[in-house]
Amino acid sequence: MDFSRADGGSYTDNLIGTLLAIFGNLLVSISLTIQKYSHVTLAGTKDSRAFYCTKTWWCGFVLTCLGEGANFVSYAFAPLALVAPLNAVSVLSSSILGLIFIREKSKPKDFAKRFGLSVLGVILTIGGTYLFVAFGPNSHEKLKAENIVKHIVGWPVLLYLLLEIITFCLLLYFYKQHRANYLVVILMLVALLGSVTVITVKAVSGMLVLTFEGTMQLDYPIFSVMFVCMVASVIFQARFLSHACKLYDSCLIASVNYILSTILAVVAGAVFYLEFKNEDVLHICMYLLGTAFCFLGVFLITKNRKKSKSFEPYVTMDMANGVPVIHDKGLVVQPDFNGSFSYGALVNNDGVAPAALPVKLAQPPVRSRSPDASHSQPGLKTD
Repeated sequence: MDFSRADGGSYTDNLIGTLLAIFGNLLVSISLTIQKYSHVTLAGTKDSRAFYCTKTWWCGFVLTCLGEGANFVSYAFAPLALVAPLNAVSVLSSSILGLIFIREKSKPKDFAKRFGLSVLGVILTIGGTYLFVAFGPNSHEKLKAENIVKHIVGWPVLLYLLLEIITFCLLLYFYKQHRANYLVVILMLVALLGSVTVITVKAVSGMLVLTFEGTMQLDYPIFSVMFVCMVASVIFQARFLSHACKLYDSCLIASVNYILSTILAVVAGAVFYLEFKNEDVLHICMYLLGTAFCFLGVFLITKNRKKSKSFEPYVTMDMANGVPVIHDKGLVVQPDFNGSFSYGALVNNDGVAPAALPVKLAQPPVRSRSPDASHSQPGLKTD
């Protein structure tokens, strides 16, 4: 397997892959903003159409497909160590678009107090992106089917896969059997699956590009194996991420998932594709410094997002003597408000605890009248 170091072809391929990854992440960020704008606009009107019937939502969907397609092709040209950390571009552009769409007029002091951490995170992310792109691995390999098979049967890859399988099984055991629904556990499962995803995506993308260039690679069994593993890992990743989104804040998930997924993706590229084989210590240290800046920048950007405590009343309308109440036999049937999203208790805007409501209201007894009640009342004239 021949690795070209800093030659014209390798530099050009890395540049193409890096630009494709940046362009793809920008498109994905813009598309998600457009789709959110479509949902908000539709919710603020009396339009009864579904969201997928609007032109803006479809525009965002098309941009999402184009962005993910660009990300997919970028893996065929650039190393995983360059493409994986560039997901910070999506977080960076989303934060900038969010500031633009807020359209709030505030004093510089108030703006610095509210968005100071976000601005610092943007600066760190931009600086870190420049560092790891400039000092990242510059070797490139044509991913033919024979080369991919040689990588798989190598003992470093087999040892790496064995350790990853053991770690995944242990985490899955605690997640399923002991209900370990911790954020780190769930996102570690996502990151372990993500490392398999990036390995297989790079292999599939590389073989597809070679096929389009005229060297057929699709008739090799390794292409089918990699394609099936890619689809399976993406599906299970989506399931674990969906469960995490139900339990934890999306901003926290975005930062922690970016950090864990990037670390395991870079390790996978270094072990599977030997991306740091010809790099010197200075380049590796500068690359690690750039990724650390990106991690800190993404954390600050997501940390500074305003977390709103939404008021979500959920009242069970039990009928007691014709009066709707929210208690049943003296037991409160509403969960208490604990500061996070829940089908919550009644809480006012000042955070004051709700006043206790009476269980039952006393009402004067009403006696039913029998059919011959009119005969027992005096003073009534009968015909």
